[in-house]
Amino acid sequence: SGFSDDNSKWLAPAKAKKIPSKGNNVELSSDGEVEEGSWEMEEEEDGSSDEMVDDYGASSSEEEELLPIEKAALKQKSDSEEEEEEEEEEEAEEAVEEASRQKMGQKEEKSTDLQLNLDIDEQFKLPTNEQIEREDILFSSEPPDLHFIHQRIKGNMEVLQDFAVKREEGHTRQEYLAVLRRDMAAYYSYSDFLLMKLMDIFPLPELINFLEANEVPRPVTIRTNTLKTRRRDLAQALINRGVNLDPLGKWSKTGLVIYDSSVPIGATPEYLAGHYMLQGASSLLPVMALAPQENERILDMCCAPGGKTSYIAQLMKNTGMILANDSNAERLRSVVGNLHRLGVTNAVVSNCDGRQFPKVLGGFDRVLLDAPCSGTGIISKDPAVKTNKDEKDILRCAHLQKELILSAIDSVNAASETGGYIVYCTCSVMVEENEWVVDYALKKRNVRLVATGLDFGKEGFTRFKDRRFHPSLKSTRRFYPHTHNMDGFFIAKFKKFSNAIPQAQKDEEPAVEAATPSTDPGAITEPQPKKKKLEGSKADKEQKPPQPALKKRHSLQAQRRPLKA
Repeated sequence: SGFSDDNSKWLAPAKAKKIPSKGNNVELSSDGEVEEGSWEMEEEEDGSSDEMVDDYGASSSEEEELLPIEKAALKQKSDSEEEEEEEEEEEAEEAVEEASRQKMGQKEEKSTDLQLNLDIDEQFKLPTNEQIEREDILFSSEPPDLHFIHQRIKGNMEVLQDFAVKREEGHTRQEYLAVLRRDMAAYYSYSDFLLMKLMDIFPLPELINFLEANEVPRPVTIRTNTLKTRRRDLAQALINRGVNLDPLGKWSKTGLVIYDSSVPIGATPEYLAGHYMLQGASSLLPVMALAPQENERILDMCCAPGGKTSYIAQLMKNTGMILANDSNAERLRSVVGNLHRLGVTNAVVSNCDGRQFPKVLGGFDRVLLDAPCSGTGIISKDPAVKTNKDEKDILRCAHLQKELILSAIDSVNAASETGGYIVYCTCSVMVEENEWVVDYALKKRNVRLVATGLDFGKEGFTRFKDRRFHPSLKSTRRFYPHTHNMDGFFIAKFKKFSNAIPQAQKDEEPAVEAATPSTDPGAITEPQPKKKKLEGSKADKEQKPPQPALKKRHSLQAQRRPLKA
């Protein structure tokens, strides 16, 4: 109650530094004096540093009462305690230094061990022919040592990436590549033919990533059917059923990716009601590139199982007309079932050979051709592709694709006000089935390549080994499992600028013309006077034999008619 502005100095705590002393605890007595320990005060502004003050700023008179002998004893005691504390601190510091030295020694030993391991790995030696033969004999009776093969693949890759420095003398790059191909075939279970094809397409580090990605399944994705629901409502309904999902990506407004689910995704009430379709992410891209408009006439030449057809229908809002065609009648059952379940009402299902389609129906605004292929982009779904494909299968698919793409182009009306577009896509990574076919179509028909409208994906090849393709193939798009986490896919978009069919030149490859007349779309649409341009005795010999054969057929028919009558 007596505090005022005059005695405000009492409120300020005394400035003191504690001198550490072993076993002494600082305690205040009832009168505020320090019983044990000592305090060293800072010099005050008035220069009086001899006085000892307590926490309340009062001077202590304890030292005045002590005799000189007692003061000396206290001082000697404090000095001895300080020396003991200094010795303990030095011992503690030495112990810490020894511990740190031991840790450093262990680290150095580990680093030397790692360095030795690195040195061993860097010293990759190419196996001799005898060692390879022994391994073949051993692996024929026992399963291969995958860990050993994997380490050898790593060492071989390091040498090939810096071949000039790390290679062994007397060995060529081809020998290293042969050993690498053999090891990858054993480790990843691929045929030698398919690995040779893939090594031509991908650089070696990217090839390893591609092979590794094919060993992992792609994420499960679904497409929202906007004819019946919205993506937000569908996502909420599935989350309530215990499904963990996310939007597929910024490029898709309808896709959802499923991480895990406590219920079967293909048997939920929402699936049975047609609210969504189980569909791979890469299968959405061709329809997005096609960009169908309302009230158009669109042909889906190879439609099974109906995922792309239903996506086209929902983008068109069930207007216009879609002709869903497939040459396999068994697969059309799934198409019909999916179209009914998803509520598609503007589709007509047909079972025709796509190569004969210009005769069946034409004049479409847009055509989508998801051509049958070797399936080298979906190895994660069908591992049998690793070993059951050879050169004949690739060429057979390429020949069929060239026939189909000419039929698709002929089915489009170039004078369409809103369309005149053809989208060609495959689930293959082979150049023979993709760029080669597209380049062939550019030579055979009045079409040009345009941008697909897809913001991502790698550009198509304009040159491959000894072949050179049209520069506009840069606008095509390739998608890989190791870069985009979706099935391997190829997409090209054409714009037809004339319905006229250019005459074939001599130096062009006769891929479609070599087909039989019954299955050849070129024989249907291309002009016949081609044979008159052939020169030389060979052409004359090829043209003359059919004439007598025709006469004989007519004479036989004339003889048979009276008998029938």
